[in-house]
Amino acid sequence: MTGPGRPSGPAADTEALVLTAALELLLSEGATALTPQRLHTITGVARTTIYRHWPTPLEVLAALIAVAPHQPSAPSGDLAADLHTEVDLLCDRLRDKPVAAFLRALMTASSADSGYGELRRRYVMDLLEPFRAAVRALDAGDETYAEDAAASIASPLLVDVLLLDRPVARERAHRAVDDLLAKTTAP
Repeated sequence: MTGPGRPSGPAADTEALVLTAALELLLSEGATALTPQRLHTITGVARTTIYRHWPTPLEVLAALIAVAPHQPSAPSGDLAADLHTEVDLLCDRLRDKPVAAFLRALMTASSADSGYGELRRRYVMDLLEPFRAAVRALDAGDETYAEDAAASIASPLLVDVLLLDRPVARERAHRAVDDLLAKTTAP
């Protein structure tokens, strides 16, 4: 039995309603639209409920990220195949509107408010984790190598999509995997 008082989180249907509306706002208007007042207007959920659980746009973005984590695929033991699979998955995620919108919103918001910087870093690290996991599965001892490998593969994709507003360069990312593997196996 729980103690008296309000529950620690919103009811599941309220959370889904608010976060669905928040995602639509993020995609159409950006992170600045994620205010409790705006979410109340769109959803009809009481302002006090929204303020209590998501008092700022930062908390709304954090909640959106928390409900949409990407789980790395299970390593096959073939590093090349695993990295190529993860390249395809990341390219698909960057092509899809929500991931790119999250990243753009976090970049824009963190330039104005340093509080968003940690959330941006956490989100990008989550995007890189499948690459690190694939490398760790082969060589569990070298975390620096796993970090460098993930960055060398994913960074050009992130630059293209976020800074240069280009489409995802899937073939180049696959070449980056091949180049990394060639350097790793070279004598």
